[in-house]
Amino acid sequence: MKWLLITLGIIALIIGYSYVTVSNGPIEPLGRLSFVKLANPDMYPGHPDSELLVKYAEERGSKCALVVHFTGSSNYRSYNDSGVYIIEVGFIDTQGNGSINISQVNFLDSLKVALFGVPDGRYKYMSDGHVYDTYDEMMAHVNELAQEHGQEGPLPLVWHGTVRQDNPILVQGCGFPLYFQILTQTYGIIPAYVYTITGMLFPYFNNPYRDFELKNYATLQSYYDQGLLNENYKTVNDSYQYNIYKNNQNYD
Repeated sequence: MKWLLITLGIIALIIGYSYVTVSNGPIEPLGRLSFVKLANPDMYPGHPDSELLVKYAEERGSKCALVVHFTGSSNYRSYNDSGVYIIEVGFIDTQGNGSINISQVNFLDSLKVALFGVPDGRYKYMSDGHVYDTYDEMMAHVNELAQEHGQEGPLPLVWHGTVRQDNPILVQGCGFPLYFQILTQTYGIIPAYVYTITGMLFPYFNNPYRDFELKNYATLQSYYDQGLLNENYKTVNDSYQYNIYKNNQNYD
């Protein structure tokens, strides 16, 4: 019983310290945005994931929000959606294997990153069509955009979280390592652990599309691979996939 109380006390101190540290900081970490890709490209005005991020920002009185990705073919242009400015950043892992399935993950490397953070110079970053060589340069760009678009208070942060292969319950998806890096750089490793764990749980309690995405993840992944989710964002509101998605929201 004594050791249990000591353990619970330590956990309470860690959570309390992390909460106080983050609550006074410039970034508000929310967590994972989505589970699987619904449309390609990933984010644009009117995309369900974009609308969901707008909702999260509006609930917090924020004029901007930051979503991070693993860099693919996009140039990660930031944009305005319904009055909220969505800032997009993708990371390039210069020592990684790219977007791979879980059987190809280097778990020793992942453990080192989790314990010690991302080594300086390992990541490069793409935002608004420009590659930034350092974390500081990338964040200076993010902060400049937020300031230009009237951001006041902490900037909401999510990782996109979509998974192209494997089970999205097991795999944390697009942008997860960059989310962790931003937290470690901003708040230190302990708050980063706490808010990464809570961020993993975030969509299970907040994403109204949770059940639809998880029940149909294999089908949606197959559609993406076949190019069936490729969209013209100007006509997306009339698209077959979009209307299926909107009609399967779960607000319970």
